[in-house]
Amino acid sequence: MNLIILENDDINGSIVNIAGKKLEHILTFIKPIIGDKLKVGVLNGFIGYGTVTEISEKKITLSIDLQNPPPAPLPLKLIIAMPRPKVLNRLIENAASMGIKEIFIIKTWRVEKSYWNSPMLGDINLKKQMITGLEQSKDTILPTIKVKKLFKPFVEDELKYIIEGSLPLVAHPMGKNDAPRGVNEPVTLAIGPEGGFIPYEIDALERIGFKSISLGERILRVETALPYLIGRIF
Repeated sequence: MNLIILENDDINGSIVNIAGKKLEHILTFIKPIIGDKLKVGVLNGFIGYGTVTEISEKKITLSIDLQNPPPAPLPLKLIIAMPRPKVLNRLIENAASMGIKEIFIIKTWRVEKSYWNSPMLGDINLKKQMITGLEQSKDTILPTIKVKKLFKPFVEDELKYIIEGSLPLVAHPMGKNDAPRGVNEPVTLAIGPEGGFIPYEIDALERIGFKSISLGERILRVETALPYLIGRIF
């Protein structure tokens, strides 16, 4: 935890009391003493420091001073086929830590139907993974996540508007082009399931303007492909 993220409900003026699991983490790993300054930020707000004024087994009290804006977001919208639920947790955490602020989780032909019943798709779990990613990267702005379970209506009725003003790319093992480098414009990136998009899905994306790209001969896991692509593209 490189940043302690606070929520507005926890704050009373310039004073905040921290309890529960967050307190346990602070006492176990940070081990502050009275007078220490801890890096803190308000969810969807500013970043600064909290001076420790009181410590007990039940709570830690901070006097906070928040003056710095969060880091700039990554200019990328992510469209990701619903992965295995455990992979979803890692993807959401990593996406949040890399500064992605808009995520669409979609259904494709190769997505297992059982994945949609996972509690990991619930709002509480997704928020938990996002906050973990934000704490890692010292950010406070929560991404938005939208779940789309119908591929054709999403692509034909919504996606063509979502990609406006961006370079739309779809990662595919049989992509027609090499992944670009040093892109200086916003990007919309679509990544399929581990088996890839089927030809119909690639055709549908290309019809609305997506450019299919490849990472070469190796087929990577989704959680590996995402940071690789971001590092290469930007």
